[in-house]
Amino acid sequence: MDKKIVHIVIADDHTLFRSGIISLIESEDNIIIAGEADNGSQLLDKYFELKPDLILLDISMPVMTGLEAAKLIRKQDQKVKILFLSMHEGEDYIYHCIKSGGDGLINKNILKSELIKAINTLMNEKRYFGKNYTDIQIEEIVKRYDSFIEVPKFIQPTRLTEKEKEVLLLISEGLTSSEIADRLNIGKRTVDTHRINIMQKLNLNSLPELIKYSIDYSTALGVRFRNSE
Repeated sequence: MDKKIVHIVIADDHTLFRSGIISLIESEDNIIIAGEADNGSQLLDKYFELKPDLILLDISMPVMTGLEAAKLIRKQDQKVKILFLSMHEGEDYIYHCIKSGGDGLINKNILKSELIKAINTLMNEKRYFGKNYTDIQIEEIVKRYDSFIEVPKFIQPTRLTEKEKEVLLLISEGLTSSEIADRLNIGKRTVDTHRINIMQKLNLNSLPELIKYSIDYSTALGVRFRNSE
């Protein structure tokens, strides 16, 4: 029985890494590399032009992050499969990916066999976040993070400085302190200080609470901007 043909668009800002991923999967008879992008904005253009079956994208990219691009694509298309790539792992990244509309997350150091498994799993209408996470565990992670701050308790962070609000938005994109420091052209220690101040001002007691709040804030801010257009 022939496998279904899968058209894939790959987005990563490192050309050599993209080439490496392509070399791993282009030999598969049922996989066609339809296009490439080196940032989130270019990915949007490629998606609307090519309408692939699956998008393989880095979480952190310039111009527009993978998480931001995924959110916009998911609003337009509930069927396309979205598989994130990252050097980072952990429950917070799983939560970010799911909230951005992702179907899976794999480490950039992945072997070809697991990459193919991840692609096939998504194309079979299932999630894939690595061999260490079952569907039940994934659901438990989402429920646990969602439970930290309920929607009715969300309030606008009026006590935050403008720089702290910038940091909060970048946290919602899944960026690390080092990545935020690079984006804002400030030191990592300064970013860590902003994170501590944000948590103190908003009475947040853990990293999951901070992440959940940052996503709620980003969502609320997006709604406000759309309503003002």
